[in-house]
Amino acid sequence: MNFPIALFNRPNPNKFLAALSPFMAVFLTLIIGGLIFAFMGKDPFYSMYVVCIEPLQTLRGWGELGVKMTPLILCALGLLVCYRANVWNIGAEGQLIVGALAGGVVALQAGPDQSQLYMIWVLLAAMAGGALYGAIVAWLKDKCNANEILVSLMLVYIAELFLSWAVQSPLRDPQGLGFPQSPMFETAASLPIMIPGTRLHWGVALVCLALFGVWLIMSKMFIGFQVRVSGMAPKAAAYAGFSNRAMIYFVLLLSGALAGLAGVIEITGPIGQLTPKISPGYGFAAIIVAFVARLKPLNTVPAAFIMALFYLGGELAQSRLGTPAALTGVFQGLLLFCIMACDSFVFFKFKWLGFSHKKEVAP
Repeated sequence: MNFPIALFNRPNPNKFLAALSPFMAVFLTLIIGGLIFAFMGKDPFYSMYVVCIEPLQTLRGWGELGVKMTPLILCALGLLVCYRANVWNIGAEGQLIVGALAGGVVALQAGPDQSQLYMIWVLLAAMAGGALYGAIVAWLKDKCNANEILVSLMLVYIAELFLSWAVQSPLRDPQGLGFPQSPMFETAASLPIMIPGTRLHWGVALVCLALFGVWLIMSKMFIGFQVRVSGMAPKAAAYAGFSNRAMIYFVLLLSGALAGLAGVIEITGPIGQLTPKISPGYGFAAIIVAFVARLKPLNTVPAAFIMALFYLGGELAQSRLGTPAALTGVFQGLLLFCIMACDSFVFFKFKWLGFSHKKEVAP
């Protein structure tokens, strides 16, 4: 039996509704979130106040928001470049971990008298580590025609296990009372605090540079034009002489480098050492950020703001309301579902075909 509803592309989608769609998605997410709290027996208005308003009432709260936005934006910037080229990298989390591990190994070599310029080597090592991990996905896709979705996802678990082994064996702090963690990094290998009284660090400046760089690549440079054409019209790209292999390597290495940068900023900023868990899933959450941002670099800032707010609000809801830790993931999933639903109504029209129709191909 064929499905009775078909989707057809709208030839001229309403531009106002297209711009309004992300805001409607956020609004629907908050409405559904309030209903979930009501079903859990909580006051929905107070619960949503705890999740969405309370984290923004103090300077420290804004600082924590910036700390969480930093890795989300960096990972999302790399992912949107991949998705523009129709390369579906799902493994930014693994590239973040490997980048953090590579940068952490270099950071541990810093001495107490080292100059703050040593941080440059730490950042470069992390970007190289993340890029090389992304290159594995590119090489397997190029040489073996492997599916980049499955390969990049499976490499996440390998990275997690490798990090766990590293902090429990070769990098374990001998004075750490047996805990699986590395020694604390020296000052030369740590990001300075930007605003006293908060944990907001100078990694935010690196995010601004990355935002400008990716915007410049995608909007003003020929390589960005090649990425867009390769994703939208592969046959036209091939006819124009654009190398599909080169695009695969370029976008995956760039995405891996940005994810690795996100990882090392996390360990040299708020964490200060290598631990078995350095990310609560920033690499996966960045996928939602990239799509809420409509794959546009500058739009990742408000999208990451919403996602970081869900992280902070979820943590507050655990302590104030006794909700489970999975609540953050619920809100993130709701946001993705709502943006997809809103975009479906904007860019497609629905047609009822009935249960006894012949199969019809959408144009």
